[in-house]
Amino acid sequence: MSLWLKVFARPTYRPYIAFSTVVNPRQTGEDTYSKFPASPASPAQETETEQLGASSEDATSILMADPQINDPDSSPTGTQPSHESSIVSDCWQQMVQAVLGVVLLLGALAMVHFYTPAAALGEPPSDLQKQVHELTAQVEQLKQDQAMPAVVLNRYRNSIGYIYGVYQVGFANQRPVVRARVSGTGFLVGDGLVATNRHVAEPWYGDAEAQKLIDQGAIGMLESLVVFFPGSPTPVILLPASVSKTSDLAVLRTENNDVVRGLPILPLAKSPGAPGQLVTVIGYPMGIAGMVAKSPTGIYERLAYRHNDISAASELAALSLIRPSTTCGHLGDVVGDKLIYDAPTAHGGSGGPVFNTRGEVIGVNSAYMDGFTGGTLGVSVDSLRPLLQEAQNRR
Repeated sequence: MSLWLKVFARPTYRPYIAFSTVVNPRQTGEDTYSKFPASPASPAQETETEQLGASSEDATSILMADPQINDPDSSPTGTQPSHESSIVSDCWQQMVQAVLGVVLLLGALAMVHFYTPAAALGEPPSDLQKQVHELTAQVEQLKQDQAMPAVVLNRYRNSIGYIYGVYQVGFANQRPVVRARVSGTGFLVGDGLVATNRHVAEPWYGDAEAQKLIDQGAIGMLESLVVFFPGSPTPVILLPASVSKTSDLAVLRTENNDVVRGLPILPLAKSPGAPGQLVTVIGYPMGIAGMVAKSPTGIYERLAYRHNDISAASELAALSLIRPSTTCGHLGDVVGDKLIYDAPTAHGGSGGPVFNTRGEVIGVNSAYMDGFTGGTLGVSVDSLRPLLQEAQNRR
C-alpha cells in the first residue's frame, strides 16, 4: 500500500518537479540579458527533490529531459539570433548608404558635365550651345534696342534745345521784303557749341523766294536767334561759328556759357552705320504749337492762339515745359552724306540728333518728303565732324 501510494504520488509531484526543473537551469547559469547571477534553489525545492529518491532515475531522467525539449530559452545559444539579426541589419544599412552615395556622386558629376560651359572644359561648343548663346545675345540686343529711346532721352534731354529766331531778306536802305520766324532744334556737340541745320542758322538758305531776292542783290539777315534748353527759363543767344557750304549743317556758338555749363555733350559716332539698324530722333516737331499741345489744359487754353510767338516760348520755358519729343524708326539707306530713315518728323524738328542703338549721334535731322512716311532725311555725322573741328579752331 505504501509502495503504491509512493508510486501513485509521483504524478502529484511531477508538475511541480517539472516546474522546478524548468526554472533551475536558468538559475544555474548567468542571465544573458540582466547580467545578474542566478539565485540558488530554495530549500523547499531541494527537500522535495530528495523525497523522490534515487529509485526514480528513469522518471527523473524523463522529467529532466522535458525542459530541454519544451523550454527554448534553456539553449545556451538563445541570444545568438537577435545578435545575428542586428549584425545583418547594420550590414544592409551600410550597403544601402554606400549605393546612395555612389548614385549621388554620379548625379553630381553628370550635372557638372552638363552645365559647365564647353569652353571651360576645353571642348568645342555643340551646335545647341551655339544656338543658345546666339539667341541669348539677340535677346539682349533686342532689349537694348527697345530701351535706347528712353535712355538717350533721359540722358541728353537737357542738352537738346529749341531754337527760335526772326530773320529778314531785303535790299539796303529799304524795308525788308521778307520778314519771317524760324524754329528748329539744336544740340550740344562741344563746349558752348550747338549743332543744327544750315537752314536754321541761315533761314533764307533753301528758300526759293528768298533765294530769288538774293540773286537780285538782296541780303539775308538775322534779327534774333536764341535757344531754349529744357530746365532753364533763360534763352541763350546764338552766334555764327561755322556754316557748311556743301551740306545743310551749321555749328553755332552760345553767347552765355553759364546756362550750358555742366550739360552733357552728345557723343558722335565714328560712322553712320549700316542700313537696317534702329534709329531714334529727338527734337521739337511743330515748334511751339507742338509743345503747347502737350501742356496741361489750363496752359494750353491760354497759349493755344499764340503760336510761334517768343512770349509763348518764354512762358513755356518759365513753366519748364520746353520738352523735346522722340520718334523711332529704321535706317533705310545711306547715300553719300544723306541718311534716309522712317522716323517721323515735322517742321521744328530740323537740326535734331539722330541716334543709333548705342546712344551715339549718326546724323542731324534735316528734312522730310511730304506724303511719304518713310522719307525722312538727315545729314551724316561724317559731314558734321570736320565742321565741328573748324568751329573749335576759331575760338
